[in-house]
Amino acid sequence: MKLLSRFLKFSAHDLAIDLGTANTVAYVRGKGIVLNEPSVVAIETRNGVRKVRAVGNDAKLMLGKTPANIEAIRPLRDGVIADIEVSEQMIKHFIDKVHGPSGYLPRSPEIVMSVPSGATSVERRAIRDAASNAGASRVLLIEEPMAAAIGAGLPVTEPIGAMVVDIGGGTTELAVLSLRGLAYSNSVRVGGDKMDDAITSFIRRKHNLMIGEATAERIKQDVGSAIVPHGEDTPHKVRGRDLVGGVPKEIEITRAEVAEAISESVNQIIGAVRMALEQTPPELAADIIDQGIVLTGGGALLDGMDTALRQATGLPVMVADNALDCVALGAGRALEDPAYRGVLMET
Repeated sequence: MKLLSRFLKFSAHDLAIDLGTANTVAYVRGKGIVLNEPSVVAIETRNGVRKVRAVGNDAKLMLGKTPANIEAIRPLRDGVIADIEVSEQMIKHFIDKVHGPSGYLPRSPEIVMSVPSGATSVERRAIRDAASNAGASRVLLIEEPMAAAIGAGLPVTEPIGAMVVDIGGGTTELAVLSLRGLAYSNSVRVGGDKMDDAITSFIRRKHNLMIGEATAERIKQDVGSAIVPHGEDTPHKVRGRDLVGGVPKEIEITRAEVAEAISESVNQIIGAVRMALEQTPPELAADIIDQGIVLTGGGALLDGMDTALRQATGLPVMVADNALDCVALGAGRALEDPAYRGVLMET
């Protein structure tokens, strides 16, 4: 009987999930990261009945291009679940995709889910319930900055101060860590999505051009910059709908204009980092001078983000290896390594 229960446990393929506003990343015990797809679900409505049409990469291709009876939505906003029913469907789809055919044996996995450090008890319960209803036998939570720090290889189990700034799609998570705990943490609802919105508003205001969500994200990735560039600035072509004539139109936008558009979001992140440093105990602050600040998340890859923070704080600032996957890697390591199990929470 013991042998059977042990076999069933490992056949369950326990996994860790970074349920992000922009992307969902899944880590399977013993295998590493096996899935990284957009947190987007396409819902089709027929005769008043809602049905999932596509999830992940396929659903993201539909953003802004669906007919009246299909809606491509993001079920998470600002790092937390906004639509629990659709979130359950999305998580279940990703679990099934990771596991493959169920076979004849039960494969209900233990799941570690990341949550923003500033999430309320109601928001944490929503994440836990969504994972449970999607098929998890047990759900454990890990705070995103702790997972990001573990994934980035910071010495979170030692009496050494380390600072991580995880810039995601919906939130920026900041934390100073030591001895498996958060000496300081803060979650500000500014991230890649706010930058995309700012680019959309800027182009509409300055160029009378309406662009979609996917186009704004592409502009940010291609020519976005946290600092105003010097020297030659090659224009970037942008297509959308002219607000005056109502017809499709192509314009050119420069890197300096994009930097201006997202400057408010960048300054909010810099302000949050400065506040975190002001609240850090002196001994841990001294360690940060040596350790520096580590950036993780998709926003860490924004051109010049590390430079902007370095100029604002005077401290070393580094972008972590595998910055996009750090939260999932850290959550997975906490799932596998008993040394980190103390950072996991039941609720």
